[in-house]
Amino acid sequence: MYCKGLLLFFLFPIMLHAQEMDLFQQIEAENPKEAMALLPDNMLFSQGLLWGKKGILRTTGIAPLTLENREKELKIRRTFLTAHQLIGYATLAGMIAQGILGTQLYNGKYKVKEAHEVIGNLTSVSYFTGASLSLFAPPPLTNEKTKGLSSIKAHKYLATLHFTGMIATNVLAEDNKKLHRAAAFTTFASYAAAVLVFKF
Repeated sequence: MYCKGLLLFFLFPIMLHAQEMDLFQQIEAENPKEAMALLPDNMLFSQGLLWGKKGILRTTGIAPLTLENREKELKIRRTFLTAHQLIGYATLAGMIAQGILGTQLYNGKYKVKEAHEVIGNLTSVSYFTGASLSLFAPPPLTNEKTKGLSSIKAHKYLATLHFTGMIATNVLAEDNKKLHRAAAFTTFASYAAAVLVFKF
């Protein structure tokens, strides 16, 4: 009798917990809106275009919005952002080389013109590849807004500046050398700062 009482004493909380789990599963099934959201409330336009509830990958059936698929998407996101970071370092190295060659070219050393153009094209390709990986990565589970300036917010603000600067640098390459140079140095400064904010 003592053993039976002891057994019930230990099993009762387990049975109660199992009933609670069944109840929670039933509530989630009846109220799917109250269950955990699979997408954040806010996401970039480019992310919504592909990964939103009515995004291309959802409506075509390539990536239906399910918990299992979201788990896979978060792994894809990590891969995209890791590649974004690695390509970012290569782009920064290209920008430094461009600054050195561009300054020599600006000072009349025209023998570096071809190297400046080749490295410039490679840097542009790496820059826009890295940017695309960030812009089109699957969204996170949540986009919690934090008060004040954080490294992520600073990175995003600087990204807006260097993205605009990179376009201006390419557009002005043949038309206006002074503005091209100013845009290039502004792009480099904001890009280097965007890389550094995650390190410090």
